[in-house]
Order: sequence, then C-alpha cells, then structure tokens
Amino acid sequence: MPRIDSSKVSRWDQHGREHVVLVQRTGVQRTIRCDTCGWRKPAQFLPWLKAQEHLAQAHQATVDPSAA
Repeated sequence: MPRIDSSKVSRWDQHGREHVVLVQRTGVQRTIRCDTCGWRKPAQFLPWLKAQEHLAQAHQATVDPSAA
C-alpha cells in the first residue's frame, strides 16, 4: 500500500484571513488542493511553489506567517 504524506502552505491576505493549500504525496504522485476555493491540480515538480503562486494569484494571500 502506498504511503501518503502531506504538508501545507499557509498565507494570509490583506484582510487577515488565512488561506491554506495542502500538498499531498502518494508514492511519486503529488496533488495540491486549496482549502479556500477547492482548486486542485496534480504537481509533479515544485508543488510548494505552485501552491504559493495559487495563493498569491487567486486570493492575494502573500503574507507568510512563518517569516515573522
């Protein structure tokens, strides 16, 4: 049975709302899914970068909470 790993990318928008994109890995397959809008995309390469791009473009969420 393939192992499932997951992580998340969180960003905050200018109104203080948190937006989260989950990165899930099953074997060599990676899928990114937005908790805010339900957007989903397979991403073999650089899934975290694609998650950050989605948050910035779709939700204007660019503030990284871990950069404080």
